[in-house]
Amino acid sequence: MFGQGLLKGLAITWKELFTRKVTVQYPEEKVPLPERYHGRFELDVDKCIACGLCASACPNKVIQITREKVGKKQYLTKYVMRIEYCLFCGLCVESCNKDALKFSHVINMNQYYRDKVRLVLVDRPAPEALPEEEPAEAAAEHPAGARAKTARAEVAAGKAPGEEG
Repeated sequence: MFGQGLLKGLAITWKELFTRKVTVQYPEEKVPLPERYHGRFELDVDKCIACGLCASACPNKVIQITREKVGKKQYLTKYVMRIEYCLFCGLCVESCNKDALKFSHVINMNQYYRDKVRLVLVDRPAPEALPEEEPAEAAAEHPAGARAKTARAEVAAGKAPGEEG
């Protein structure tokens, strides 16, 4: 009775002694990561339209977005992720309709102090004013463009373009 269990255990030990090792010496050797690996988040600020879909899709409410409206456009001024509460489920990445939020292949995200765990992806002030679409000199050079602009303004005001009244 007692000898069979001991012999089974020794057989497994001897078999594993001669099999190929799969341990990777981590800092020197890197394991190839799959393409869909959920690592650190990356945000392409130029693509982001500050819609807030990623923040509303997050089940743990990890994402905090601050945006300011300048003219008719919204500017993303602050994008902070509280990574200590993140599940890395990918719902925020899936919900982004402009593909601005992505996962990267960065593995090492550890921090020693808790206040440094937050991931600040954007922290910038909003612009003071919108840049002019077309200067007055350019409108003078292209009279058709100036007429089209005035026609659009008249239509917006409720008038028929080109008519008085």
